[in-house]
Amino acid sequence: MEPKVKLLRITTVPVSLNVLLRGQLAYVRSKGFDVITASAGGEEIDELVKREGVAHHIIPLTRKITPYQDFVSLWKLVAFIKKEKIQIVHSHTPKAGLIAMLAARIAGVRYRLHTVAGMPLMEASGIKRILLKFTEKVTYWCSTRVYPNSYRLMDFIKTEISNSQNKFHVIANGSSNGIDTVYFRSTKSIVQQSELIKEQLGLSKNDFVLTFIGRIVSDKGINELVEAFITLQKECSRSIKLLLVGPYENDLNPIYRTTKESINDHPDIISVGFQEDVRPYFALTDLFVFPSYREGFPNVVLQSCAMGVPCIVSDINGCNEIIRHKETGLLVPAKDVNCLKKAMEEMIDNEELRNKFAEKGRKNVVLHYDQKYVWDQIITEYRSMIKDV
Repeated sequence: MEPKVKLLRITTVPVSLNVLLRGQLAYVRSKGFDVITASAGGEEIDELVKREGVAHHIIPLTRKITPYQDFVSLWKLVAFIKKEKIQIVHSHTPKAGLIAMLAARIAGVRYRLHTVAGMPLMEASGIKRILLKFTEKVTYWCSTRVYPNSYRLMDFIKTEISNSQNKFHVIANGSSNGIDTVYFRSTKSIVQQSELIKEQLGLSKNDFVLTFIGRIVSDKGINELVEAFITLQKECSRSIKLLLVGPYENDLNPIYRTTKESINDHPDIISVGFQEDVRPYFALTDLFVFPSYREGFPNVVLQSCAMGVPCIVSDINGCNEIIRHKETGLLVPAKDVNCLKKAMEEMIDNEELRNKFAEKGRKNVVLHYDQKYVWDQIITEYRSMIKDV
């Protein structure tokens, strides 16, 4: 039996491996690869190792600019790659991409792969934008292949950062992990769970529930969403509620202080924090709203469509590849409170339109973004390299 090819999958923090690549690592292992993961330390590691069956190595990576610690992480990773005789390095997230691609190049790894899933520099300006653009250039220069997880993100990269035509490739139809369309669907059990949650949250059958799921940060459009909701509620004849599902991140990209005060004080805005299983929250949702400023290929929009929940999303890359305007949902300009309010109002008043979007949205996701299809395309990429490893 030939020895298995050693593959290192690395992200900055373990939650990215544990959530964004859920199931994929075990699947890759089942196809004959020796998969090792690496990231900074974190409580998610135990769950990741147990579920995916991988060995995990801790590298002290940070999400911030920390030159000394980054230098230490780089050389620790070089030493680890050489010791383990890693043959393919595949990185995700900006900081892990920079450190991993540099380390893999220094260590002489032949296949250095990096997936791009959203870019902070899209919303950055001044010195910060220049610095982020430089680090992306370095990452791509050190990589042998770069995988933007949407076609429009690839167009942005080629226009704004690098035009190395042969390096860039979108796997499948986009997305880093696809969507499990059997897991994400409305079932009797999920609906029953959602009814219990509605009772706990004090929601009545007459309430129209608008839901956001994701990190509660400015770049996700939370400031605009809360403002649009408060304005709309004053004019709407129906009882409407805004449900926010996700954690606050106060260090990197906090929402406005006034927005947080509105969330805390408004009786019809409900924030429930991070939830391990979001399916019951989709099941109690009448309209999913995702006004993000920037994305790679948003899993939560795939999840909403798979659950049969109609969507309003920003007209940005990734979102506008999943949602076709007025066919599978509504697109609105990012950062435009008035357009967002009008779209929410239109959807609240039109049940027929919501039902149409819900049905067509799920069909589109099942056809183009099924998880196993995406995984198989990733395996195809790796196998194209095996003969040379």
